[in-house]
Amino acid sequence: MTRMRSRSVDSVSSRSRVSEPRHLGKINGHGGPDWIEPHNFTSQVENYNDLPTFPERPHFEHDRDGINSRTLVVSFDGCPNDPYHPASMPIYQTATFVQPSVTEFGPYDYTRSGNPTRTAVETLVAKLEGAYAAFAFTSGMSALATLIHLLKSGDEVLACADLYGGMHRLLTQVCARQGVKVKFVDTTNLARVERELSQNTVLVHVETPSNPLQKVTDLKRLGELCRKNGTLLSVDATMMSPILMQPLKLGADIVMHSATKFLSGHSDVMAGFLAAGSEDICKRIAFLQNAEGTALAPFDCWLLLRGIKTMALRVERAQENARHVANFLSKQEKVKKLHYVGTHYVGTHNGGDETSKFSVSQKAFETHGKQAKGAGCVMSFETGDMTFSQRVVDAVQLFKITVSFGSCNSLIEMPCTLSHASIPAEKRTLPADLIRLSVGIEDARDIIDDLARAFKCAASDAENVREMTEVEPSTPASPLVRSSSNGSMDNHWTS
Repeated sequence: MTRMRSRSVDSVSSRSRVSEPRHLGKINGHGGPDWIEPHNFTSQVENYNDLPTFPERPHFEHDRDGINSRTLVVSFDGCPNDPYHPASMPIYQTATFVQPSVTEFGPYDYTRSGNPTRTAVETLVAKLEGAYAAFAFTSGMSALATLIHLLKSGDEVLACADLYGGMHRLLTQVCARQGVKVKFVDTTNLARVERELSQNTVLVHVETPSNPLQKVTDLKRLGELCRKNGTLLSVDATMMSPILMQPLKLGADIVMHSATKFLSGHSDVMAGFLAAGSEDICKRIAFLQNAEGTALAPFDCWLLLRGIKTMALRVERAQENARHVANFLSKQEKVKKLHYVGTHYVGTHNGGDETSKFSVSQKAFETHGKQAKGAGCVMSFETGDMTFSQRVVDAVQLFKITVSFGSCNSLIEMPCTLSHASIPAEKRTLPADLIRLSVGIEDARDIIDDLARAFKCAASDAENVREMTEVEPSTPASPLVRSSSNGSMDNHWTS
């Protein structure tokens, strides 16, 4: 029997639509609409499996250089064809959708396969990344697992050596058992990467800057190597967010985000994203998302839509605060090494021997500046003494001790005991005394005062630093570094 499916990306079934979308015009004279275009047509297929699992998603090759991301996150309309024109995207909290007839499908049938609220957030992220389409998953790890499921037995994947603990676990304890060969390579050394590439290398996966050592990979040059070898390049860009970096425009094939971090920004939702630049890859991801049931639920999608509206403001404010924190840390005698891709920028103001603490080379700093709009707000540092580091972490009051990053509030952890603890000690390349900070949007003076107090407590003779009260820093906190860009991220990399 021939079955028909009416495919549409709007949020209201075609049989109940009472008005056409309002045409709001063009923003700043750029071509192409800035909302979801309806695709109102019916397709006939002989095979049920040939039906798409979601309404046709638009792609955005025609307006990849359209309005600024800061405007897009606020102005995006996820339901332009809703007859009631809500100011906020509705939550379609339903498992199933009633069909027009037994022989015809509406735009949605089952939320595992597609949901209007999910279509909205996926469309917004696709636009932010300049992707053909984007896909929302139940967590960042779920997105990474789907990425790995693009591979088959006999394939090979190259991953950067400084890698998130959860991805290391997935590659070594799950992926390797499925017949996929895994190699860890220092992707900052492209000559080494080129030597390791083989005809079986199907995927190269990198983080840049990496978590937590802030190692920088040249995405444009790595992308050229991958294309020459017929290899896909995937980039975990969670540390930057789409506001600061868009890897697809630099030559990557797939970009991944743990949306739990900066996209959400409020530590209240678990989510992940994959976005790809080609229709073929998107179809493969869509099939896996539906077949494995890993799509994000409607309410979580709505929470993400709400969080993304303030993402640019949060990222910009946290990044500005991070510059002040890096300046403060560079002056602390107890800090032996500072890992932050913005440290050279801070160093131009500090001068002196403090720059010797910075782990990021001038070349890496310049490379990052060419592929990102800023340094972000995540950094790590070493004290040379694991016990002292533990006392610093225990002594903070404003910072929250958690495994995550990218929240609006400041977070602190020790990767070897929290976020990267799943990597066996003998395979771990991280210093045991390493402390990672995710700087939030609080007042920078309060953040620095909290750290200064924690250093003071850690250096004291007190057994339990958590019980210490009314401790004044031994020296006043460093004055805040004046921004040459007046808060704008676009000029952070000018000398």
